[in-house]
Parts: sequence; C-alpha cells; structure tokens
Amino acid sequence: MIRRSKSYKSAREKVNRAELSALDGAIEKIKELAFVKFDESLDIDINLGIDPSKGDQVVRGSVMLPHGTGKKVRVLVFAKGDHAEQASSAGADYVGAEDLIEKITSGWMDFEYAVATPDLMGIVGKVARILGPRGLLPNKKNGTVTFDVDKIVPELKKGCVFFKNDKGGLVHLSVGKISFDKAQLVENVTAFFKSLVASRPPAAKGKFVKKMTLSSTMGIGVPINHEEIL
Repeated sequence: MIRRSKSYKSAREKVNRAELSALDGAIEKIKELAFVKFDESLDIDINLGIDPSKGDQVVRGSVMLPHGTGKKVRVLVFAKGDHAEQASSAGADYVGAEDLIEKITSGWMDFEYAVATPDLMGIVGKVARILGPRGLLPNKKNGTVTFDVDKIVPELKKGCVFFKNDKGGLVHLSVGKISFDKAQLVENVTAFFKSLVASRPPAAKGKFVKKMTLSSTMGIGVPINHEEIL
C-alpha cells in the first residue's frame, strides 16, 4: 500500500479528477499545488485508442520542444574521422568508437542520447543489450543513425525528444520544468500534442486520444480537455 504525505493529500483534495481542465488552467493549478523543494518536471500521460500488440499500430515520433525540457542533455556520438570532428564541433559531449563501447560495457552510462554513423552500427551492436532496454540505442527511425551528425547533435541539445507508446498503449513524456513560465509550458505541450496526433498510424481506428493527464513529478494528475488544444 502506497503511503501519501499530508502535502500530497492536501493537494489531491484541491483537484477534481472528474472534471476536464483547459490546458493553461491545468498548468496554473499544477504550479500552484507543487509542494516539493526541487524543480519538478511537467509530465504528460496519454492513453491512446490503439492496440499496442499490433505492429501496424505502434505510435512513435519526435518533436522539437520550443523551450526545451529544462534538463541537461549529454549526447554521445559513435563516429570516426571527419564525422567525429563534425560531432565534436556540433557540441557532442562524447565522441569515439571502440573506446566508448568499452566504457559502456564497464557500466558507464552518463549520457541521455546516443548517435551513431551507419558504418559503426556493427560495433554498436555489441552494447545493444545494454542500450536497448534504456531507450538509448541509435535508431534509423528516430534519426540517430546518420552521417549528418552535425545536424542531429544540435537538435538533441536544443530540445528534440522522442516518444513511443508502451505495452499498455500509453505515451509518457516530460515537457519542461515547473519553473518555466506558463506560456512556455503551454507551447511545449501544444507542440508535443500536435506531433503526437500527426503520428497516428493509419491502422488505428476510432478515437485516437482517449485521455490526457498532466502532473508534476511528485504531484497530482490533472485531466485535460485535449480536444481544445488543437
């Protein structure tokens, strides 16, 4: 049984979870009810009308958040030669090949994104079992397997994030910090929601977005009237 703090219970009493809130009003409420001492993230949870067991209904995509996530982003690039130099010039935090494979194999994971040039995916496969479950394995579908490292690295640094539904048909994403201005959070949420709707697979039938909830990291979920966002 989960034991909740008095602060959490007090905040919960101030949210009517049976009522759908407008986006800007929900963000105001979440900022008002934040009760922890650290700068929480603003998290989105969306229940999709898909069958996640079917491959043709997988929802995945990326979005450039206008104001970033508020988190420090460290980018690792598997590259050699000119591409390694381009990655370093573009702002990559770590650039290498076999040396990085060795570090990762030893348990080092101090990065948020991994990029690889196509010619090095053979050696990257050696750590696929480590990176894959953490969502860090470079992937052609999200653009992190590319020779254009000078383009993808700045995008990741500026706030490009990836999303994909889980086994329950839910999509989870952090879209900023509670300390952001309300207008900034509204713009980030709106950008993500538009990208999500645009990623609807043709095989998905019926209502695509069934339920959308916003919350701070440790706070109360506030149901959103998502139909008003677009």
